[in-house]
Amino acid sequence: MSQFSLARRTGAPARLLICDPDPALRATVRAALARRDSLDMIEAADIAGALALLPRCTSALVGAVDPEDAVRRIRACGFSGTLIVALSESSVTDAVAAMRAGADDVVQKPLVVEEVMDRLLAATPARRPERRRRAARPLPRGGDFCGLYGRSTAMQAVYAQVERLAASRAAVFVTGESGTGKDLVAAAVHAASSRRDAPFVALNCAVIPAELMEVALFGREDAGAMDRAQSGTLHLDEITQMEPACQARLMHFVETGRFSPVGEVAEREADVRLVCATSRDPLEEVRAGRLREDLYYRLAVLPLALPPLRARGDDVLLLAETFLARFAGEEGRPMPRFTPEVVEALRARRFPGNVRELQNLMRQVVILSEGGTIPPGLLAEPAAPEADTPGRSPEVFIQGWSEGHSWHGRVEPLAVIERRAIEAAIAAFDGNISLAAAALDLSPSTLYRKKLAWGERTRLS
Repeated sequence: MSQFSLARRTGAPARLLICDPDPALRATVRAALARRDSLDMIEAADIAGALALLPRCTSALVGAVDPEDAVRRIRACGFSGTLIVALSESSVTDAVAAMRAGADDVVQKPLVVEEVMDRLLAATPARRPERRRRAARPLPRGGDFCGLYGRSTAMQAVYAQVERLAASRAAVFVTGESGTGKDLVAAAVHAASSRRDAPFVALNCAVIPAELMEVALFGREDAGAMDRAQSGTLHLDEITQMEPACQARLMHFVETGRFSPVGEVAEREADVRLVCATSRDPLEEVRAGRLREDLYYRLAVLPLALPPLRARGDDVLLLAETFLARFAGEEGRPMPRFTPEVVEALRARRFPGNVRELQNLMRQVVILSEGGTIPPGLLAEPAAPEADTPGRSPEVFIQGWSEGHSWHGRVEPLAVIERRAIEAAIAAFDGNISLAAAALDLSPSTLYRKKLAWGERTRLS
């Protein structure tokens, strides 16, 4: 047993080591801790001095010229406490390298001391003894937490909430903008729960035609999602777009725990936990009559709101690196380099499509970059289209009115223009119906029905 583990088992007091060559920074942290009266502090000016003091510490805040080397040396000596690295320069490469070497978090100088203290205290064994035990347990999936990536304060709060909600049997209602990862959070709730070894079944209410939704959920001749999720978790994505008749049947199940397949009278029981999600404002959907009020309040027992990517700070850089490494491997191409200009472009971009938009952008970067260099223009925020500007669309050649009120150019049927616009939107969002529908201000079910209609006409022609 290492001396660090022994100190934890014997109830040694929580103590922070701060290692930084700047005495003013050390004094600032010392003063902040004195105000909080929360844990002791010892300090060192360099890594050599820090290594000698680590056996007496439960957490460490380290600033170093080579952060990756410092983290490796600290972890190599057996220190398993919370380790936060303070970077002097905005370098995503150094940040990612430090995290991969074993750092728990990375902060940027000049420090916002109160925020750093919050992170340290939230992870200190004396204050939260369950943290180290949780870290020692293998996570069910890859990533920072159950398949989710991100180390920002906002995402740490999400992880903590997922763990709290996972222990319950009550329904969970996840809200967040499109592309924030609601499906991954639903899977994380399942993976962190006692149902993790039972099935996890997901249905997207926005892409299943209304006439098929009840069959998909409750089954008819074949087992529906409710049967397949027995003893496990059923994730209903975009629940606000479920048709009223299906909502009524779902309400019956929520109240009784029983359902009947379509076309049958006899009911059967189902031990299924519901995790629902929507990218819309559910209360607005209730007011508009699209979501039953009684159903919403039965499903939203445990609400969980996901932050948009623009509210997650430098998670955008961590995610970008993660996606770049994945796609470079898939495409057999060199991993592009992050220059300061690229970092600034990523930080400046608002990402209305959130993580999904960033993922698609990083795939483009891997394919279009030459010699490992990312063209900065590729990461610029897309310009908003100008409204009502004649001739903007290369597909439509209507140029306006002449003095005699006759058209110049070619006029196409509205149905042709509509189909072209829909197919272009779907292609722009890499086949994602929900994102394409949001961009066109339509419901995903409308797009789905139109695609079905086009397919039928094609077969008949």
